[in-house]
Amino acid sequence: MHLWTAWLLGLLGGLHCAGMCGPLMLALPRSGTSNAGFVVGRLAYQGGRISTYAVIGIVAGLAGRGLAIAGWQRGVSLVLGVVMLSALVVSPRAMTGLAWPVKVVGRLKMAMAGLLRRRGLLSLSLLGALNGLLPCGLVYAAGAGAATMESVWDGATYMIVFGLGTLPMMLGISFCGQLVPASVRLRLRHLVPVSVAIVGGLLVLRGLSLGIPYLSPDLATGAACHTAVGGVPVR
Repeated sequence: MHLWTAWLLGLLGGLHCAGMCGPLMLALPRSGTSNAGFVVGRLAYQGGRISTYAVIGIVAGLAGRGLAIAGWQRGVSLVLGVVMLSALVVSPRAMTGLAWPVKVVGRLKMAMAGLLRRRGLLSLSLLGALNGLLPCGLVYAAGAGAATMESVWDGATYMIVFGLGTLPMMLGISFCGQLVPASVRLRLRHLVPVSVAIVGGLLVLRGLSLGIPYLSPDLATGAACHTAVGGVPVR
């Protein structure tokens, strides 16, 4: 998977984030009384959120690495791609309800509510980190892309780039309030499924292992190279 797909998913997904997380961005407490403290506090929050994405990328990369060694990455890539494409016609609320137990989400929100009453940089960073754990179809889609990367580091990088793609909209809301009018956001949010469809389609192509460099590499050959007998790769 190319990193540009992570950036595109995050950039267009920022429109979705504006609607889902916009109120939280506006409710964040100030860190200090100066303008510099305000900016640093917002950056600390975003840093915590992207740090959580990086951890998710590490976990996804570990899983993807194991699947590649076992020779299952091709099938998993196909399944993930089909699931993402199918999810475009499924209610997001239904997906969220299946993905996370209600009790866990409730506890996360309670912890976040407590942190909202504090003003320190650490509290803001932790608040962002917890926000990264809340149910989000876009994060799941990015995690699926990270799971197809060739190493743990690549998986973490994929998720970091995804998080960076969301920054323009998230920081815009934090610094400027409702940067984009609600009517415009509602229209632009139709672009979000486009980014999900692109990532899902690329996952399917990757799983088909057509031997096309970068777009659909031969995963069977790559998996064979990971298998070794006495330290010698088996081909």
